[in-house]
Amino acid sequence: MSTEGQQAERDWSDRLFGGFRKTSERLSENLSGIVGKSKLDDAQLDALEDALIMSDLGPRAAARIRARLADERFERDADERAIMEVVAREIAEILRPVAKPLDVVAFPRPQVILVIGVNGSGKTTTIAKLAHLFQEQDYSVMLAAGDTFRAAAIGQLGVWADRLNIPLIKGPEGGDPASIVFDAVKAATDQGTDALIVDTAGRLQNKRELMDELSKIRRVLGRLNPEAPHDVVLVLDATNGQNALSQIEIFKEVAGVSGLIMTKLDGTARGGVLVAAAEQYGLPIHAIGVGEKIDDLRPFNPDLLARVIAGIA
Repeated sequence: MSTEGQQAERDWSDRLFGGFRKTSERLSENLSGIVGKSKLDDAQLDALEDALIMSDLGPRAAARIRARLADERFERDADERAIMEVVAREIAEILRPVAKPLDVVAFPRPQVILVIGVNGSGKTTTIAKLAHLFQEQDYSVMLAAGDTFRAAAIGQLGVWADRLNIPLIKGPEGGDPASIVFDAVKAATDQGTDALIVDTAGRLQNKRELMDELSKIRRVLGRLNPEAPHDVVLVLDATNGQNALSQIEIFKEVAGVSGLIMTKLDGTARGGVLVAAAEQYGLPIHAIGVGEKIDDLRPFNPDLLARVIAGIA
């Protein structure tokens, strides 16, 4: 990697660490005075478990980490670093099975990726970042503006498409999303495009309406390519904390989510919900975002994130 590339990676990691600084500080506060013991007692374990839950790792993950710490015998007696090394290892064990890049493998092309998420989650911007990530891997990309409910979403996607020099298939505000997707799949197929990324409506006020809309899109896709959509990716805003879990539950029901992307991990103390999501749902986590720049979406690195959460990266 070039010097510039190495600096970019360091900057990216620094922003990720900044987003979890309060999480690691909260854990550190509960470690004060825990020194000179080869095993942690129940009171210390309870305090650490509470700190993990307060950091949005969720009760299941917190209980698992607590049990691991309860079994640990520290050779040189426990100190903050030694304890956090164990915490990081256990978090990594939770995250590794779900760390799966979003690979373009469909044949015949295009690979159709439906992107879903509530309004305000960063969905449209994440689509642009994902398109850029594919471009970096030498894949050709096309976008489809399937969120016709909001003119702003169509306009924003158009701006990004122009910046990235990517074709965009769109229609009028209030138009039929399934028709736009139909046109997009035909165009992507004719042009031999590798990946077609489809924006979809993010309103949850009427789950039945959204479910019907997504079902219609699926039926249209099925007529053109029985394998499509190949991926249904849910974009989650890390600042929502535990509310992100309820979004997973709802979108699993209405859309058949196949994987997750977590955004806004650069400025939140609540990104521990990523661990809770991995432990509770086991859905693939494709990528995480740590900023607003076009290259601020990166494949999910479970070992780095585990050490960042524990404050030892």
